[in-house]
Amino acid sequence: MSNPAMNPDQQLWQWGPVVLNATILWTWAVMGLMTFGAWLITRERCEPNRPSRRRLSLEVIVTALQKQIRDVSQQESGPYLSFIGTLFLFIAVANLLSIVPGYVPPTSSLSTTAALATCVFLAVPLYGIRRLGMGRYLSQYLQPSVFMLPFNVIGELSRTLALAVRLYGNMMSGAMIGAMLLAFAPLFVPVVMQLFGLLTGTIQAWIFAILAMVYIASATQVHESREV
Repeated sequence: MSNPAMNPDQQLWQWGPVVLNATILWTWAVMGLMTFGAWLITRERCEPNRPSRRRLSLEVIVTALQKQIRDVSQQESGPYLSFIGTLFLFIAVANLLSIVPGYVPPTSSLSTTAALATCVFLAVPLYGIRRLGMGRYLSQYLQPSVFMLPFNVIGELSRTLALAVRLYGNMMSGAMIGAMLLAFAPLFVPVVMQLFGLLTGTIQAWIFAILAMVYIASATQVHESREV
């Protein structure tokens, strides 16, 4: 688990209006690590029947995501795989790195989870308009009546807020529980909590990615189902 005593938004360095905190530092570290890992895996030359372990692991993740996207959206996974896959891998890597001493997961900061939820909020209409067209997509906010427009808009905003708070709350609650258990049993709890943290971190990444796909699928299917 991460060090709960360290505030992820704690200021580390400032130069005029430019402020660097732990969240920004570790977010860029995670992105850099993912970029390097992607470059390392894709540059490997391997025989088709004997892929490397790194490439095989990545292919397992991609295949699982493709299947889940098809199951949720009832569409081909191609248009959504890069976005959903990036969300899952970023959150998963950010959470799994919590085993590194001194590391503070960016997902334990509300600013990071809000930014991720905002990406989903923007992606939903973009995918909807791309698949259905501007008019067909926007008309769903008038269903079943034009009087439902404000409620439908509020619904879009509230689920974005819920997406951000859910991930933030789960990460923070895990850190707090770990801190309390460490105070009572410091010799035995750390290993168990590390394993539990790795498991829950991966599950939270998967849930976030699947919820994002559910929202996108609802935006790209709602009118097609009415016109059939």
